[in-house]
Order: sequence, then structure tokens, then C-alpha cells
Amino acid sequence: MAWTGSTTPLTSSRSRARNPLHPEVEAAREVLTEPLRIYQARADTASKTADSWRARFDSLANVRLGVILALVVVGIAYVAVPSERGRLTVLALLLFAGFIVLVVRHARIRRQEIWYRELSQVAIEAHHLTLRQWTQFEDPTPEPPTNHPYADDLDVFGHASLHVLLRTTGTRPGADMLTDWLLAPAPSEVVRQRQDAVRELTPAIDLRDELHAMGRIAGPVAPEELRLLLEWAESPAWLLPMRGLKRLAIVLPTLFVITVAFHILGVVPYLWILPSVVAMGVIRRHTPRIHDDFARTSSGDSGLQRYHDLIERVASERFDDPLLAELRESLSGRGDPPAKALENLFRLVELSNLRYNGQVHYPLNVMTLWDIHILSALERWKEQYGTELRGWMAALGRTDALSALAGLSHAHPDWAFPEIESGQADGPLRLEATGLGHPLLAPEGAVRNDVDLGPPGTLLLVTGSNMSGKSTLLRAIGANVILAGAGGPVCAESMALPIADLHTSMRIRDSLEEGISYFMAELRRLKAVCEAASEADERPVLYLLDEILQGTNTAERQIAARRILRHLLDQHAIGAVTTHDLTLADAEHLQDHAVLVHFRESLELREDGPPIAFDYQLRQGIATSTNALRLMEIMGLALPEEGAED
Repeated sequence: MAWTGSTTPLTSSRSRARNPLHPEVEAAREVLTEPLRIYQARADTASKTADSWRARFDSLANVRLGVILALVVVGIAYVAVPSERGRLTVLALLLFAGFIVLVVRHARIRRQEIWYRELSQVAIEAHHLTLRQWTQFEDPTPEPPTNHPYADDLDVFGHASLHVLLRTTGTRPGADMLTDWLLAPAPSEVVRQRQDAVRELTPAIDLRDELHAMGRIAGPVAPEELRLLLEWAESPAWLLPMRGLKRLAIVLPTLFVITVAFHILGVVPYLWILPSVVAMGVIRRHTPRIHDDFARTSSGDSGLQRYHDLIERVASERFDDPLLAELRESLSGRGDPPAKALENLFRLVELSNLRYNGQVHYPLNVMTLWDIHILSALERWKEQYGTELRGWMAALGRTDALSALAGLSHAHPDWAFPEIESGQADGPLRLEATGLGHPLLAPEGAVRNDVDLGPPGTLLLVTGSNMSGKSTLLRAIGANVILAGAGGPVCAESMALPIADLHTSMRIRDSLEEGISYFMAELRRLKAVCEAASEADERPVLYLLDEILQGTNTAERQIAARRILRHLLDQHAIGAVTTHDLTLADAEHLQDHAVLVHFRESLELREDGPPIAFDYQLRQGIATSTNALRLMEIMGLALPEEGAED
């Protein structure tokens, strides 16, 4: 039976709200203080260490300058004092050797400074993310996939989004994998495995920060770069079967050396031109194919070239969790360590990049057939490790994605890992959450409510005036369902839910380019939701519908809305619907199946505050107040009624 009339805040597990003034919220703020203190302390420590390395860097720069000046003085003395040239030569060589040592040492110190600067920045970003300071993050995020069932409505991508909240992945495989996890839930058993792994990684802040810092130092990797590398690694070798070309790559350079020696000794001058001309012909014929392979392994200074550091770091860790132990094992290798193999690959790639230096590359290629030798070495690497590379990248990506979820868990120790229900064995399918909040809102300002969706054959009907919190409630439910399906923590004290196919209809956009009106765009979304509910098999459908069918007249909207909701109830989907249409609760077939809840507000003119106030507390029953006309008056739109005198 539907609730009616009550305006008392819910005190049962159905919908107990968290008011910002309540002690529970103050306690949550105290819980939040500890992660923030940790991040600030880590940022300060890393920054001070970086400053000390910078001081050493500057001191060493002065020493290098002194050595250069000493070399200049020795050079002048060499010219001015011929009798001491022997000793001055020895001194110059010693100074030069010392200078080389200083250059190497200087580079190492610079790397240490960069390392601690990045660790400091990682901690600072964690601080910003915990407080939801979105303006600190301006990096673009991917566009939502076209016609995705919920990505656009629930802020999976965008400025203040789940993608930004979990931006602590340090690798391209990790970022891609986490994106996939946010766009589709995993099977229940996989979700439980991820939860256990995230629990173990949550306190491992050193490992997580180091992986993130290594990824930042490595630099960005475009999705196309990774795709091309994996395709190359799994493609058949082109050069290795061509024995004639490989022999030619040995014979021609050998002949070139011999004929050059003949020219120098005056035996047969200019005979070296012959092997050079043949080499030019070979280069002209095969260079496009060889350079195509080079381009697929990497382009320029790709961040992929430093992924061996991340793999080595994961392989050096010890894990108790079975999933993490399995990932570590796959990155440790039974023969040569994958980190070493990947380092060798990109050492060869770096040698192939000599082709960008035309003044050096072409003469060297003519003399030695350089490109053929490098490609031959790359294909030998491919024969040995090519089929394993995708597995290494997947293992690194999964570890990286799990680390990002663990970072979210560490930042919010009051968030819970949801209980994943498997089906009828756990009772009727339903979503039950205690203290549910929106994960994208600043923690100190978020009001939490208890929410219960289901069992199948029922729906949560949310009413309330404008701006009272109806849409935010739906988005809070949806965003937490996404996090739960990815294997992460949720913004709730507790939560239990099945793995469901989530479908939403909230942000509807018309399209002038496609000739689609607002009403037609909404019909398409609702049709997709209804079809998903009809076709549901093992997974139930969880729907979230916000103010459905606003783009048509009231009479037809009421009839169509009732038909849609009746269909969803008949298909045993579970979900929540918001509406301003208070008569919807009285519709036949909904009276006994709709659980009624509402938000309310207080409206009054105040000199010292806003004229409208919301407590965002979810209450039993249907809404009993409206605010549209009152808001018009407050905003200065108190226009006369029709027929009234001026």
C-alpha cells in the first residue's frame, strides 16, 4: 500500500536523512580530516625533499661551470706555455673526465628532484579530489559513448565526473580499463574479487602514489599508440623469413668496410661506391615497409617507453589477495622478467628513432643497412615475447585501475563496500542503502538518505517541488550503482544490491542537426529503457526516470507515463521515478505498487538569507507543497493574473 499524507522525516531504514547540522555529518567531517592530514603531510615532505635535491642540483651546476672555466684556462695555458703541454694535456683529460662524471651525476639529481615533485603533486591532487575542488582539474575527459544507457545522465565523463574523481590511474591501459568498468558492471563474482583487492590496496598509499607518479613521469599515451603496439606484437614477422635480405644486410656492410680499406690503402680506389649503390637500392625498396613497423612500435617520446618501471614496481610488491597475487605473478614472468623484456623492446625502439635524424641516419643506413638490423632485432623480440605483451598491459592496467578505486576508498574511510546479491538465493532482488549520498558532491555538504528500491513489481515514486533534490537523489543512486559495479566503494554507510543493467532517462537533448525534437529524443530514451526491461534475462534492469515526458501536453503525458510505468512493473524491473504530477500516485495499477516519498522546502522572505530553504530530507508520502508561483514572486516575476486590471 502506498504511503500518503505524512510529512514526517523517515526514521525507519526506508529513508532516514542526514541533515548537515546533525552530529552524524560532523562525525563524517572528522573522519575526512585524517586522509586530508595525511595528504598534506605527504605533499609537504615530498616538496621539502624535492627542494633539497634542487639545492644540490644548483650546487653541482656551479661546480660544472667551474670545471668549464678550468678547461678554458688550461686551453689558454696550452697555447701560452708550449713547454707544459704534456702536463696540461693530462690535466685537460682529467678535467674532461670529471666533467662527464658531473653531467651523469647532475642528471641523476635532476631525476630525483622530478620524482619528489611528482609525489608532492600526487598528494596535492588527492587533497583536491577529496574536497571535490573540481576547478583544479582542467584536463579533458572522453566523450560519453553515443546512446549509452546512462553515461551522460550520471556524469561518468565531464568536468565534475566519476572519471575525474578516479583520475589517479597512471597508465593508458589502466585508464582504458577503468573507463570500461564505469560503463558496464562486472559479474558479481568479479566485483567481489575486485573489492577484496581494493581493500588490500587501500592502506598501501606508498605503492599507489608511486604508480601514479611513475605514470605522470612517463607521460601521456594516446589510445592509438597502445593499439598499434599490440597489433604489431601479435602480427607475423615480415623480415625474419626473408633470409636473402638478412644475408644482404651482412654482406653489403662487410663489402663496404673492405672496399673503404682498399681505397685508403690505395689498392682499388672508389670501389666502395658499388656496395653503396646496391645498399641505396635496398633502402629505397624496403624502407616504407620497415618504417611502417617502426611507427607501430612507438612514435617519438611515447610514455610507453617507461612502462617497464611501473611493471617492475608492481612485480616487486607482495600481496595476500589472490587477484593481486595473480596480477603480480603475470608481471614477474617465469623466464626473463617482463619489465626487463619491455625495457629491451624500447631500447630497440629508441634506436629505430634514429630515422628522425636525417643527417646521421641516411649515411649510417647506407653503410650498415641500420634499419634492417634494428627491425630484425625487433622481430626476434616479437617472436619471444609478442604474444605475452597484451597480457602484461592488461595486468598492469587492472592493477592501476584497482589502485585508483583504492585511492577513493582511502580518501573516504566512511564509505562502504556494497554487498553484492547473487539472485533469488539471497531473497527478492532489491537495492537497499543506508546513508546514501552523491559521490560527486563535497562530503561536508552532502545530505544522505536511506533508499530502498524493489522488490520487482514495485517502484519508488519521488515527488517534490522544484530544486528540492529529486534529480540529485536519482543521480546519487545511479552513480553509486556504477561504483558498485566497478568493484569500488560507495558513498553510503551500507549498501546491498544485485548486479543490474542500469538505464536512465534524465538529461534529454534535442538535435537541430538530426532534426530530433525534445519529445522525440525522450521517446527514444524511454523506448530503450522499456526494451531493455522486456529483454532482461539473467540481470535485472534498474531504471531511473526523471520527470518523464515533459515535452507534451498534460493529458497525454499522464496517459503515456502510466503506460510506461505499468510496463516496467510488469517486466519485474526495479527503479525510481521523479515527477511533479501528483496524480500519478492515484493511477490504477500504481496505487499498490508505488512507494511514495517526497522532498519539501520552506519559503519565506528573509533579509539575512535566501528566501527558499531545502533540507533535502526524504520523507514518506506524497509532496504537499509547491513553489513555482512563489519563486516567480521572489524573482520579481509577480505578473498580474489573466483578466486582472493593470
